[in-house]
Amino acid sequence: MSTTEDSAGPTPGSPDSTDWVAVQSSPEFTELRRRLRTFVFPMAGLFLTWYVLYVLLADYAHGFMSTKLVGNVNVGLVLGLLQFASTFVITALYVRHANRNLDPTAEKIRHELEGGDA
Repeated sequence: MSTTEDSAGPTPGSPDSTDWVAVQSSPEFTELRRRLRTFVFPMAGLFLTWYVLYVLLADYAHGFMSTKLVGNVNVGLVLGLLQFASTFVITALYVRHANRNLDPTAEKIRHELEGGDA
């Protein structure tokens, strides 16, 4: 069984009647995308650089990575654990950024799309 569209068309205020191109080109949505990108792209670049540095050190700087720090704990182990720690730090920073800079604007846009007076 298949679904068919209502011949009367979408009702005003419904998501189907929204001009999505107009929403995407609105100043609020453009600002929302800019705020997201100014966080995500630099943070992704920073993390990838950090990860590639770790891999290159592990592959080409065996002496440095095997330097013992405390007991059997060496530089390679500490840097490997810092990879995990940096993931959690980035996640916390993104949540804080989203709560402060993204969510209020997204809520405003959603409120306007859903009718504004509700």
